[in-house]
Amino acid sequence: MVNVLPGKRVSKPRWASINRGVLICDECCSIHRGLGRHSSQVRHLTHTAWPPSQLQTVQMLYSNGANSIWEHCLLDPSSIMSGKRKANPQDRVHPNKTEFIKAKYQMLAFVHRMPCREDDSVTAKDLSKQLHSSVRTGNLETCLRLLSLGAQANFFHPEKGNTPLHVAAKAGQLLQAELLTVYGADPGAPDSSGNTPIDYARQAGHQELADRLVEIQFELTDRLAFYLCGRRPGNMTCSSLDLSELAKAAKKKLQSLSNHQFEELAMDVYDEVDRRETDAVWLATQNHSTLVTETTVVPFLPVNPEYSSTRNQGRQKLARFNAHEFATLVIDILTDARRRQQGSSPDHAKDNVELILKDIGSRHGSENQEADQPDYDSVASDEDTEREPASGKDERTKVLLPVDSMQNSRHI
Repeated sequence: MVNVLPGKRVSKPRWASINRGVLICDECCSIHRGLGRHSSQVRHLTHTAWPPSQLQTVQMLYSNGANSIWEHCLLDPSSIMSGKRKANPQDRVHPNKTEFIKAKYQMLAFVHRMPCREDDSVTAKDLSKQLHSSVRTGNLETCLRLLSLGAQANFFHPEKGNTPLHVAAKAGQLLQAELLTVYGADPGAPDSSGNTPIDYARQAGHQELADRLVEIQFELTDRLAFYLCGRRPGNMTCSSLDLSELAKAAKKKLQSLSNHQFEELAMDVYDEVDRRETDAVWLATQNHSTLVTETTVVPFLPVNPEYSSTRNQGRQKLARFNAHEFATLVIDILTDARRRQQGSSPDHAKDNVELILKDIGSRHGSENQEADQPDYDSVASDEDTEREPASGKDERTKVLLPVDSMQNSRHI
């Protein structure tokens, strides 16, 4: 069992919001789950596996008052006069608590706002430079505050020639590295000399940090493999699923996707895995006579305003895959990720899932879909422009595609 920080007045905090650094009760979690991972990444404290350093990061942020970052404006006595107030425990879940939580974590309505400038990019650059300097210390809440204001976790310092994650890795700041990667920092990003944060950690003798950064770098494929077989990569066995002609046709379309489209699809499937697994934990841990009602169900991935309407529609269609169909899609993604990493043609891609999963491990050193809508490419975005990660959004590790893949893509 996880000790939930004694002395804190939180009503039965059995869940955590990783990117917000807060612990939440079942009632609030029923709302957080509907916000989407781009707003709040929820995880049960005791019924899901936690990387120890990630749990320690959340606990430290919580104990050091991370909640005040998201309620900054409400701490001002004048906020009462302006009509702003926190939801009370006695308030109804809908609409009172729901509206408050959406305003707090989705709209970021109560965070401290920087003075307006004519050029907002200047402010973002200044904040990112402050973040670059701050991560060498252990002050997590300062860095979370900067991230909440718009500092970029992947900011490349033009004078220093590296990113905040490089600085944290060199300084041995494991918890800062956890926070940065939750907000999208890439463990494989090169500095001006071609060295990655993983290289920095190893060169400085921080082997535990280096190992953790490798885990984060392959989080997406590892998570998908675990979803299929219930084990972490390495010495796993998993039988291939029989493919119908429809599934084979869809697989060919997947192979025809560009690297950019394929990475988007893989990230969307990752989010759907997270939704399904979190739903399973939610249903297993609730009092079915009270909380489990139609209003607590998350039937499909919530809309992410950063994505195109086409991509959001495709993301929601993933919920229509039954268990067998969805597992087939996951296997296809793992297969094609391996093919793209090796630069081989589709005709030579291995279909043996056991070999694919073992290969993933070696990097670490050891309801029905409609018949006329099987196409994976419906999930891909119709926008080719790059977006900086918004505050509160994580970046799953990217597929590690060939170097001609888009430079700032998320790391699978």
